[in-house]
Amino acid sequence: MSSTNTTINLLLEEALNEPDIGTTNRFRWHATAVGIAALWTDESSPTTPPFEDALQEGLKVGLDLSREEREFHQVQQGLVLLFHS
Repeated sequence: MSSTNTTINLLLEEALNEPDIGTTNRFRWHATAVGIAALWTDESSPTTPPFEDALQEGLKVGLDLSREEREFHQVQQGLVLLFHS
């Protein structure tokens, strides 16, 4: 794992301990120093990162993330989809 991923993961883990900005059916949403993080909260683990689900559910909390760059990270709290410019 590169140091960049380690740094991002640490920033995400810290941000996930802060209050969320909203929750939807399968995600808990957080504003972080590196972008908007969607923490997967569904009991079943997805086989591929569920970016399309996150885009749809993000609209429910007022987030249009359709034009943002996307990446995913596995952190201590679980799968995080990260959206950033």
